Amino acid sequence: MLRRLYHDQPDTFAFTPANKAWAEGQITKYPEGRQASAVIPLLWRAQEQEGWLTRPAIEHVAEMLDMAYIRVLEVASFYFMFQLQPVGSVAHIQICGTLSCMICGAQNLVAVCKEKIAAKPHEVSADGKFSWEEVECLGSCANAPMAQIGKDYYEDLTAEKLGELIDEMAAGRVPTPGPQNGRYAAEPLKGLTSLTEYDSGKTQYNASVQLATDIGDTLKRIDGTEVPIITPWLGTPKTSSKKSAPKKSASKPAAKSKGPAKPRTMNAPRKSGADDLKMISGVGPKLEVILNELGFWHFDQIAKWTKAEVSWVDDRLKFKGRIERDKWIAQAKKLAK
Repeated sequence: MLRRLYHDQPDTFAFTPANKAWAEGQITKYPEGRQASAVIPLLWRAQEQEGWLTRPAIEHVAEMLDMAYIRVLEVASFYFMFQLQPVGSVAHIQICGTLSCMICGAQNLVAVCKEKIAAKPHEVSADGKFSWEEVECLGSCANAPMAQIGKDYYEDLTAEKLGELIDEMAAGRVPTPGPQNGRYAAEPLKGLTSLTEYDSGKTQYNASVQLATDIGDTLKRIDGTEVPIITPWLGTPKTSSKKSAPKKSASKPAAKSKGPAKPRTMNAPRKSGADDLKMISGVGPKLEVILNELGFWHFDQIAKWTKAEVSWVDDRLKFKGRIERDKWIAQAKKLAK
């Protein structure tokens, strides 16, 4: 399936303060130089905030992770969980159309979506509230046919029941997710044939549905205010996007201790013009700007960095270790020739 960015894009994107703090917390999960590993959770959070992935959102995530725009677009366009076009403001309905659901009447559910929402998948309804698509197996085969609506599964559906669910949601209500035919979970329709001593009445609903019901609104998009943003790998909760300044030691440093040595920098490029530092693998547009601001304009400058000078530059870049990892100095020496 061809997946391209939607033709009508907003001008900008920014995470809400809570989502920004969450995103920055996710980035800290990964070691220096490996922050690109956070690309999927950050894209997902951007989609949860906006409903779909816009081009400004993709570019914003790329800048946060110091990745080339195309690399992040490759991820967004590869995974079908990312919506590259607007979706309904109330719910985007995903009808499972794989074997078990197909046999049990998935096409009848698709027909309801065509009638009540839009004739084609990924089109938003006239009132802007709903959109739909047919997807591959969602793993609830014992409760076929089913659909994922918002964050939850609505199972054991009929065409009539799906129509009722859509009407309920359109009216501002959130129907109880899970089996829609009276089943507790995925037990046989005629009742348990094994584990008959199991008491399914310990909770009103099965665990998944009970949690969804306790939350109270499973259609609501995540905005970062649901739970505290915890970063246990740092030892403390992340409560702010601002990094706390390191505490200064009261004791004097040892006489032999030396800080990183500052390389020779330039206030401006030579008359011949600045080198294209983006030719160094690992240096993108954003890093090139930072290097220029630090006073590095030419390959031969980078080629002469000592180990101590690399530490000085490292301290001023967003991700430490990148210079040695991508072998900037070796690349710069070849480019300088």
